[in-house]
Amino acid sequence: MTPTKVTPVLLAIALLEAAACNYDIANPNSPAIIGENPSAAQVSAAANGILIATRQDVSDWALDAAIFGREAFRIDPADPRFVQEMMQGPLDPGSRAFGGDHWLEEYSAIRSANDLLAVIGTASSLTAEQQNATRGFAHTLQAYNFTIILDSHTQDQIPIDVGTDASAPPAAFVTNAEAWNHVIALLDQGATELAGAAFPFVLPAGFTGFNTPATFLQFNRALRARVAVYRGDYAGALTFLSQSFLNPAGSLDLGVYMDYSTGAGDLPNPLAVSSQTSENFGHPTLETQAQLQPGGALDQRFLNKLVKRPSRSGGTTNTDPVQTFSSDLGWIRYPSPNSPIPLIRNEELILLRAEAELGLSDFGNAVNDINLIRQTSGLLAPYVGAVDQPSLLAELLYNKRYSLMYEGGHSWIDYRRYGLTANLQAIDRPGPPPDVIFPTLPIPTAETQPRT
Repeated sequence: MTPTKVTPVLLAIALLEAAACNYDIANPNSPAIIGENPSAAQVSAAANGILIATRQDVSDWALDAAIFGREAFRIDPADPRFVQEMMQGPLDPGSRAFGGDHWLEEYSAIRSANDLLAVIGTASSLTAEQQNATRGFAHTLQAYNFTIILDSHTQDQIPIDVGTDASAPPAAFVTNAEAWNHVIALLDQGATELAGAAFPFVLPAGFTGFNTPATFLQFNRALRARVAVYRGDYAGALTFLSQSFLNPAGSLDLGVYMDYSTGAGDLPNPLAVSSQTSENFGHPTLETQAQLQPGGALDQRFLNKLVKRPSRSGGTTNTDPVQTFSSDLGWIRYPSPNSPIPLIRNEELILLRAEAELGLSDFGNAVNDINLIRQTSGLLAPYVGAVDQPSLLAELLYNKRYSLMYEGGHSWIDYRRYGLTANLQAIDRPGPPPDVIFPTLPIPTAETQPRT
């Protein structure tokens, strides 16, 4: 990727380029920018374009945020920036591949949704219910993409009024709090719009079970619960979780996923690489800090996602002292190029409920939900530690780390929210320069230059 200015025109171009990837739904091939009175086929193509644009950053976000959250290393001799810029800094806001990342792709999806929203009310081929359901779909995916931008840009202002006029000046920046309120408004508006028997388009396999307005609403409420927990609205989170697909008796893998495949024109999962020879490594602390099952085996979540591999060292040898590290852990979290990546799933929802209960000092129910995940997913014994806020928070964060590793930056997000990222730095290089866990990515240079 190369540095580029985030403008309405370039975002539209990015969408069209992405649309060349066949996502195997109704009309996936290079949809044009949608115009007035779109046909059902054009609406379907536009919805597909939003999904394609959203998918562009899902795997990259999972990897980069895993590095920031010390779930992963990428030891690539051809590109030392993974162990220098991303772990020691400074982050380069002019690089779309590193410091300036997790911006353009999300805004591409947001703007493509705005293009659809601007004309869906003129679609005479659709019923009013179908128009509204389409609005709810678009608003929900906009909220998801804004959440990724905010998760990666925690201390900065961002633009939210990304309209459809390519000749308009750059959108104004708003505060972090205002941006989160916008996400909440998008999700709540989407929830009111998701009605009717069916969408006027087909959703891909990763949305199986969530491909009607009524079931997609459960996905919307799950995202709303995640945002509520992030914002400290614990009572609200419990309400939204009750409206989601949370099911303590159901599969922990139940959820919404982004699909990948080796099919013609489609995209294989970029994280589905060799566990023995690739540049992607598990962070050694995932093994050393894993709790033990009653029989002495490591936490099953570790065993399900990582395996031993030939050790490799990374870092710099031309410094005093030498700044190196190593790992002998390979990822098997995504074993096939067809493996989907979760956007949100039942296991996270149960842990979000535990977090909300903990935030409300409902320790008994928090322990019950933590134990459900410990015993079902980790095959660990029930929790027997102290039942107080600090102890249960440490246990909650441990379980979120092992349940959700390599799925979307959860360690970085969660430990950062509680001011506990130092707990992830047990083997960080002391320097100089020392390894750091950055609290935020910088706003891309190309986005700030027009405003200076």
